[in-house]
Amino acid sequence: MVLIAAAVCTKAGKTLLSRQFVEMTKARIEGLLAAFPKLMSTGKQHTFVETDSVRYVYQPMEKLYMVLITTKASNILEDLETLRLFSRVIPEYCRNMEESEIAENGFNLIFAFDEIVALGYRESVTLPQIRTYVEMDSHEEKVYQAVRQTQEREAKNKMREKAKELQRARMEAHKKGGGFSKGTNMSQMGGFGSSSSFTSPVIETPVEMPKPVYTPAKTSGPTKAMKLGGKSRDVEFFVDQLVSEGEKVTSPQNSSKPASTKIPVAPAVHTDEVHLKQEEKLVVTVGKDGGVQNLELHGLVTLRITDDKWARIKILIDNNDKKGIQLQTHPNVDKELFKSKSTIALKNPSKPFPLGTDVGVLKWRYQTQDDSALPLTINCWPSENGQGGCDVNIEYELEHSRLELNDVTINIPLPIGCNPVVTECDGEYKHEGRKNLLQWILPVIDNSNKSGSLEFSAATAIPSDFFPLTVSFLSKNQYADLKPKEVLQIDDDTPVKFSTESIFYTEKYEIV
Repeated sequence: MVLIAAAVCTKAGKTLLSRQFVEMTKARIEGLLAAFPKLMSTGKQHTFVETDSVRYVYQPMEKLYMVLITTKASNILEDLETLRLFSRVIPEYCRNMEESEIAENGFNLIFAFDEIVALGYRESVTLPQIRTYVEMDSHEEKVYQAVRQTQEREAKNKMREKAKELQRARMEAHKKGGGFSKGTNMSQMGGFGSSSSFTSPVIETPVEMPKPVYTPAKTSGPTKAMKLGGKSRDVEFFVDQLVSEGEKVTSPQNSSKPASTKIPVAPAVHTDEVHLKQEEKLVVTVGKDGGVQNLELHGLVTLRITDDKWARIKILIDNNDKKGIQLQTHPNVDKELFKSKSTIALKNPSKPFPLGTDVGVLKWRYQTQDDSALPLTINCWPSENGQGGCDVNIEYELEHSRLELNDVTINIPLPIGCNPVVTECDGEYKHEGRKNLLQWILPVIDNSNKSGSLEFSAATAIPSDFFPLTVSFLSKNQYADLKPKEVLQIDDDTPVKFSTESIFYTEKYEIV
């Protein structure tokens, strides 16, 4: 065998990390590491030192030593080359050569060491290959995630079934009690409740519940993911019961959303007794050489009424859409009236809208591969500079002048350990070394700064290292050119004062 062990030590002789590559007792390897600082000669800069049985090949790294323990029969030139590769791996995971950094990233370093040496012999690998191998997906992790998602879906389905059963029980109890009270929610009358067939494409959570950590069962097969207690007269009490039993309770719309996706929260706005909210989310995938692979928009208008004297109203929509967006009203809304006059009103004018809850009344969907539909285009040009690195030029351009985009962040991936040198930047930038990410931050993009650029250089990189780029933003302007124009009472067309708010944000925006 050639290479016995690799270790990271302090200059005082303390071993921070050690990886053994051959069969050897713990006492033996500890003895070899303990002997290393005693063999070092003060003031001399030799790269190796020998004993009767082994050779220590080492390299100083600020306050640390990278040490390889080899047999005396090994080729010293190959040992030095292997040592240089080990020394290049450490900065990939540790920004500073400190004890705390080595301890924090110990497992990643050990995984990387195992890619360099197998059974005492060096593998024919390069630094980019090591980086790729260490970051490869785990099949076991994917199986674990699939089992976890299946169990969560089962729990949510059972929760919804039980909620419907409780709703029916409440309806029967109200009927036996002699009718409905004044504040009865319309969901109990077959209206806009949880038993309705309408499914919002955007997150809608009238009740926010705490989210404890969900621990899946150890078995890979499906299990009963919740325990049903006694019947409750209230859905909220039932949801509280689930939470107390350790279930992770979320709204049904959350089940299809990736865990990493964050829904932006719109700032608080003044709301009148009649309040309309427009919410749009955008999913975009663009090729790195140009061309929209997919653009999909989902929108929803919700209505909240807090005073029963305004419960019987109709909403006039100003629809200036020219893109061909597909509109769909709630099943309880008069579709013919909406098609002919762009007016939202209930099929039965004598029935009021529900009070004190957000009711989805209109939704829309738009899907295309037309480049002109993009609200913001990103052009990334990485080019090799002939010195083993890349010069990168990134440009943005606002395509729809009526939009104002806020909190725009363009995330550019970087090779592990890369420290980019930014030469030009419109806006701000931030280097996230731990995440191997360069963030280009633009607080606002509008007509005053419709375009901008970022230029930087990166050593030891190839053009594909900078993809996929991801973009996030939010806007108070709607993508779809439609908005509530007027709210009138059903009986006499008296105008009703109302407030509006709108938010347009990215759910996923990638350049791949």
